[in-house]
Amino acid sequence: MNNASATASPQWGMAVDLERCIGCHACSVACKVENAVSLGFFRTKVYYYDYAATNPFNRQPTTKRAFLPTLCMQCTDAPCLDACPTDAITRGADGIVHINVDVCDRSRDCIKACPYGAIHIDPVSQVADKCDFCAHRLEADMAPACVEVCPAGVFAFGDLKDPASPVSVFNARHGTQVKAMKAEEKTRPRVQYRGLGTAVPLAMEKKVPKGRAHDPLSYETDTWDQLKAAFSPAPASTPHPKTPRKA
Repeated sequence: MNNASATASPQWGMAVDLERCIGCHACSVACKVENAVSLGFFRTKVYYYDYAATNPFNRQPTTKRAFLPTLCMQCTDAPCLDACPTDAITRGADGIVHINVDVCDRSRDCIKACPYGAIHIDPVSQVADKCDFCAHRLEADMAPACVEVCPAGVFAFGDLKDPASPVSVFNARHGTQVKAMKAEEKTRPRVQYRGLGTAVPLAMEKKVPKGRAHDPLSYETDTWDQLKAAFSPAPASTPHPKTPRKA
């Protein structure tokens, strides 16, 4: 990652181009590998949504699938930071919101405060965990894992103070098309999206949970169109009736 013109104190930010996302999950897989995220939990998650649409070529009804990558928004007005009773959550000089695992008391107040489902309690370490833009990679002048592996160039990342950084160039090019997810939350996130309301229906925002972690069951095909904040457990299977033996 080349930030030669960036200042000594970068302000990291990201733009997500939903026009380019193909739903391959490379970002979420790379994130889990890079940060040892436990099974069933996510720092980065891609949501699917199938919806009725019109084929632009023959004008016939069809079904389209939209993809929405989600991660910690690194909010300027971070609700989790204010909610933490032990001040375990802090914002660095570079704008990244961090969790101090040595101070975390596992109260889950941060999870309840987050509008984006970005925080979970790691079942191994038993402390809160979330995306931090792969801060350890940034220290080594490397891009976050999700940015590095994306085959479609969905993520524009860099120093918001550097006009030549990928994120600054992206924001300048697309202007008002770049917006915050769940703008009504007024968190002033450093992660912005292009394509909300166009490539991705605004209804998809409802799939991103508020006040709880991402649901591992939300990939089930029978729940994609329900947009529920919580999913019921799968019903127990009914035993197949035995065929009576012939005498």
